[in-house]
Amino acid sequence: MLACKASPSRPCVVPLVCLLVVAAAVVVVAASAPPAEAAFDDNYVAQWGRDGYHLVVRGTEANVTMDQSSGAGFRSKSTYGSGFFHMRMKLPSGYTAGVVTTFYVSPTTDIYVLLHLISQPEDGSRDEVDLEFLGDKAGVPITLQTNVFVDGRGDREQRTRLWFDPAADFHDYKILWNPYQLVMFVDDTPVRVLRNLTGAVPGYPFPGKQTMLIRASVWDGSDWATDGGRTKVDWSRGPFTAGYRGFDVDGCANNGSDACQSPDLWWNAAEYRNITAEQRAAYEDVKRSYMNYDYCADKARFNSTTVPIECNYA
Repeated sequence: MLACKASPSRPCVVPLVCLLVVAAAVVVVAASAPPAEAAFDDNYVAQWGRDGYHLVVRGTEANVTMDQSSGAGFRSKSTYGSGFFHMRMKLPSGYTAGVVTTFYVSPTTDIYVLLHLISQPEDGSRDEVDLEFLGDKAGVPITLQTNVFVDGRGDREQRTRLWFDPAADFHDYKILWNPYQLVMFVDDTPVRVLRNLTGAVPGYPFPGKQTMLIRASVWDGSDWATDGGRTKVDWSRGPFTAGYRGFDVDGCANNGSDACQSPDLWWNAAEYRNITAEQRAAYEDVKRSYMNYDYCADKARFNSTTVPIECNYA
């Protein structure tokens, strides 16, 4: 602490070097402080259910609620041509059969959202990447279903039991989408990987023709989400509320130019063009220990001659 005793005949003078040391310390502390967390309004807007109840925004956190009258959803303000997107989510707890909580990217037209809610493809051009959390009866774990649409075709479902309770706390869910690969993460663990082999394998599907909005929602999936639609939402157990945080966006906000393919963007750099050996080991463990449905292994849907081409390169 800088101090001295002053008197009328001897004023207190702090040496300049001490002042410089203090100023430098202040600069170091400021530089090492973490960046301020982005507020919802910085990058996102309400999409539906914007009545002040079903979507409630409090700065850096948003609560999305579904009851019998409505659910709610929001989207990014900008469209993106590549990026490493994330959302911190805490899912509805307890009996959540039929409740679908989502984080996904899809094209800009709002009709896509309406058709997404009723699980209908809208045309032959849509690209979409989905993380959908399927609620269940009390005591039964929530299932993460991922899906990838390319040129309007989805039906690429994979379902994974999470190794923790996603309703107990916030976890980070991520989508890495660049010209080389599409990777979905739970915290830092890859749960789905799709390499971009379109230049090497004829007919290989990869979402890359459209810019995307980042979206999230909670909605009624009674017709399919739990037990194949046999178990519906029990409205007496509601309302069902999911918490969302993490509204900063690492992405190329763009309307379709080649700028989003630039290697100068950090998520397009060499270290993000393939998953690491450590990530590969974690991914293989997820597939072996937690994945309970993979469309590529569904022999009732596909035989050895009709299995989708990307399944040969998983």
